[in-house]
Amino acid sequence: MSEPATNPAATSFPAPTISLPLGLEVLRTYSGALVCVEILFGGLVWILVASSNVPVPLLQGWVMFVSLTTFCLSSAYLTLLLTGLADRINTDWNSLDVMYHFIAVLFYFAAFVLEAATTAANGGAHVKPLANSTEAVMCITYPRGNIFTVLNDRQYSINVAATIFAFVVTLCYGCSLVMGFKRWRG
Repeated sequence: MSEPATNPAATSFPAPTISLPLGLEVLRTYSGALVCVEILFGGLVWILVASSNVPVPLLQGWVMFVSLTTFCLSSAYLTLLLTGLADRINTDWNSLDVMYHFIAVLFYFAAFVLEAATTAANGGAHVKPLANSTEAVMCITYPRGNIFTVLNDRQYSINVAATIFAFVVTLCYGCSLVMGFKRWRG
């Protein structure tokens, strides 16, 4: 009798490469905790920018795109690790992790800069009611630069918070990139 033929498709792919533990144990690692922080604060950036009614869509559209996309991708990545499905998908998860976090750092840094530019371009505009009238006038106390936005106090405060959280998320993605690179190299 001859031996059964082996399936070449089953033997031609390498086993998945992943250095992170799977299941709930991933939350005990720094990388797992950072992914949770990226999701939490990235969601806050998304919610804050959306709640400011996006007063400058040309600049803040990119912030919304980046925060929403990375929120969804990081959530999917964490779900794959928590459920253990990452072990069943034949890919090099370490290199995929480095590539994803590299792109996320670049995109989130750009989003942070654009959100900061939106906030900084407020220019000191405020609305003053006219004396003895029901009308109001807009006063521009000190316009700066070529970009000028008019944000009310609520929008300005929300955009300041979104800028701070975008910076924190950028740092988190940067730390995840460094840790992923060490896992990939080692």
